[in-house]
Amino acid sequence: MNAIRETNFQLPGQTAFYRGKVRDVYSLGDLLVMVATDRISAFDHVLPRPIPYKGAVLNQIAAHFLESTRDICPNWLLSTPDPNVAIGYRCEPLRVEMVIRGYLAGHAARTYAAGQRRLCGVGLPGGLRENDAFPEPVITPTTKADEGHDEDISREDIIDRGIVGSEDYAQMEAYTRALFRRGTEMAARQGLLLVDTKYEFGKKDGQIMLMDEIHTPDSSRYFYADGYAGRQARGEKQRQLSKEFVREWLLQHGFQGKEGQQIPDMPGAFVEEISNRYIELFERVTGRAFHKEPPADPLARIERNIRHALERIF
Repeated sequence: MNAIRETNFQLPGQTAFYRGKVRDVYSLGDLLVMVATDRISAFDHVLPRPIPYKGAVLNQIAAHFLESTRDICPNWLLSTPDPNVAIGYRCEPLRVEMVIRGYLAGHAARTYAAGQRRLCGVGLPGGLRENDAFPEPVITPTTKADEGHDEDISREDIIDRGIVGSEDYAQMEAYTRALFRRGTEMAARQGLLLVDTKYEFGKKDGQIMLMDEIHTPDSSRYFYADGYAGRQARGEKQRQLSKEFVREWLLQHGFQGKEGQQIPDMPGAFVEEISNRYIELFERVTGRAFHKEPPADPLARIERNIRHALERIF
């Protein structure tokens, strides 16, 4: 299988290029062309081996939810001319990731297990077990880092430090809660629980817009609703659709992103398992079958589809 590690296109009207952890981003004036590659990151590090079809899964799930939430919040997306490509408006990023959690899982659970009862300035109730639901979702924002680790931060510090103004932050909070409600409802129809996720916002012409991907396995965690209560009662791990199992594998192999640690090499069978889990998540979350593009020369296909889309736009 031809996994897409990176792209190096020269597009008509291209003014800049940026390679993120997962996406290759081409700037064309006021537009962005984002190519979702098959790179995978964990603990803020890009892992050595790309995951076949991962980029197409992420891009198509994100498009599915962006189209399904336009009535809640305006977003950047204009078109998806290829399974791995999204074209949309350039926005000026607001340098905060809005993380919202419905359950005590992942980073929140690790923080809680360490004895802390506040996260990002938010008090956490006592007596919870890992993967218990919070009485109501909590927003635990982080600063958005270009490189390295994002950092937990409180609402008060965000406003006091002038990272985001109080009015803009209040709007981001309102959008975050409404988007999470919609995502929770859509997940429930597919037999899933939306555990936690993050949203990124920016501004275009003074208007706050939703950016990047939403409700994908890279930005979200899902549990299977069937059997959730029984597993909690028995103290068992929850069945989940997310890339948390990749983080767990790395932890088991002595890597958690700390300085001096070497990223372990993932065997081919595990890479294939990750790919299959991403495809399973696409089908469970969207309710649609995943279509695998022919593996021959995916870069040529992606560039051709981008160029055709740009010809229509310009």
